[in-house]
Amino acid sequence: MSSDVITNRLARLRAAMKDEGVELLALGPGPHMQWLLGFQPHADERLLLLLITQHGAEFAMPALEADSAGQHTDLPMHLWADADGPGAALDATLAAVKGQGAMVVAIDEGMRADFALTLLDLLPGAKHVFTTSTLGRLRMMKDEDELARLKTSALLADEAMKTAFAAIKPGMTENQVKQIVIDRFGQDGAKLEFGIIGTGGNGAFPHHQTGETVIQKCDAIVIDIGARLNGMPSDITRMCVVGEKPEGYDEIHAIVEGAVQAAMRAARPGATARDIDAAARNHIAQAGYGDHFLHRTGHGLGIEVHEPPYMTGSSDTVLEEGMVFSIEPGIYLVGKFGLRLEEIVYLTKDGAVKFSELPRDVAVVGD
Repeated sequence: MSSDVITNRLARLRAAMKDEGVELLALGPGPHMQWLLGFQPHADERLLLLLITQHGAEFAMPALEADSAGQHTDLPMHLWADADGPGAALDATLAAVKGQGAMVVAIDEGMRADFALTLLDLLPGAKHVFTTSTLGRLRMMKDEDELARLKTSALLADEAMKTAFAAIKPGMTENQVKQIVIDRFGQDGAKLEFGIIGTGGNGAFPHHQTGETVIQKCDAIVIDIGARLNGMPSDITRMCVVGEKPEGYDEIHAIVEGAVQAAMRAARPGATARDIDAAARNHIAQAGYGDHFLHRTGHGLGIEVHEPPYMTGSSDTVLEEGMVFSIEPGIYLVGKFGLRLEEIVYLTKDGAVKFSELPRDVAVVGD
């Protein structure tokens, strides 16, 4: 990541902190630090914190990690050795950024609890919040580079899905299909993040653990895959059937497809996340399958596969241009099959635009 991007992101973060009344923001190694600085140091039990105020941004850093981290950042570091413990380094970091006792502190919600509590113990009277309205909000707005990398990653996932469709035959196991997906991603340097292959009745479990179940004729198969390419993940779910469709499949597919379209129509700047969830959920409920839609309609995608905004019935997040999220309604019929269709979309002033170019039609495989 260029120094100009880092400078810009730090400036935007400080502006957001000022707007939200946050005086100190604390990050541990993780996705927030990756977004802000373009890297994250090695994470273990040794206390490592980046403290940010309007006055500075400095690390309390294990000496063990200093040389490696110094290759990626020129921010000041207050080092501590295993023999001494982190106390003095953390005190020095707080003093350098002018952290005080009674203040509003935004805590990285993904950091270790012992890091957070150690910091808060040094700030008597501090009120703590999470980063949702500051750094978290900034991360929801993707820039042109992030959108381009997400698009490239999505197109590779399309190719991996097509490779799986071409290979599936009766008698194969779910794990064999997953390995085919892994190998296809690997050809372009991408590493699998997850691979759900749910054949037949296994597809009725949204987070099925891919295993040794053998694929049979007339199985409907849920394929939900994603891999990381150039720092950005993909996430796509498509359906295939082996030879012939199981009884009732076409009806369910049409209902879920209608739910995807309803949610995409609802996805406009100014709408809330709950509006998107309601659009998909109401379509499925009106068709009589509301009890079989078991999860939220979607989640954000960026540095993490699951990140804000979340398309849930309880979220009042207002959608804005540049947000990226999934739309993935499903119907799950235990003992029969499951059916989920997923698009990753980004929001423009005119609505949702999908990254994938792969149709949502069911693929007939295994002939």
